Amino acid sequence: MAVSDQIRSSNPADILLIEDNPGDIRLTQEAFNESHIANTLHVVNDGIEALKFLNKQNGYEDAPRPDLILLDLNLPRKNGDEFLEELHETEPHLARIPIIVLTSSQAEEDIVKSYKLRANAYMTKPVDPNEFIATIQKFEDFWLEVVRLPPAEDSDE
Repeated sequence: MAVSDQIRSSNPADILLIEDNPGDIRLTQEAFNESHIANTLHVVNDGIEALKFLNKQNGYEDAPRPDLILLDLNLPRKNGDEFLEELHETEPHLARIPIIVLTSSQAEEDIVKSYKLRANAYMTKPVDPNEFIATIQKFEDFWLEVVRLPPAEDSDE
């Protein structure tokens, strides 16, 4: 086992998945379960619940600060764009958490808008379930093995 695998196994990443499609939630969970990287996947179904989770409100008082956020754009109540906008305008203490948009949209305007709203990456969900799982595993390998994530706490906060 590599040193990075030992570190990840003993210190799992907390990932917040903001997704309302039960099939995509199941496929994402399956991909993470098949991985060699230890992590904890937390799921909420819309932007309102995500903000409650991040602010430890209304039943989420014990929620951890996620290391990463996976965000679908097409959500009920508060969609992905609205979530990104509110997070960066009203929650600056949470704005350093990397946010990866994971959506079915391939529209150029959605890509541009997501980056303008400070998403860190934009990934399109493959339709094929096996390709979807492979995409999640590639995401996991890159974001949890290669990238150095910001610390949860900072003296500037």
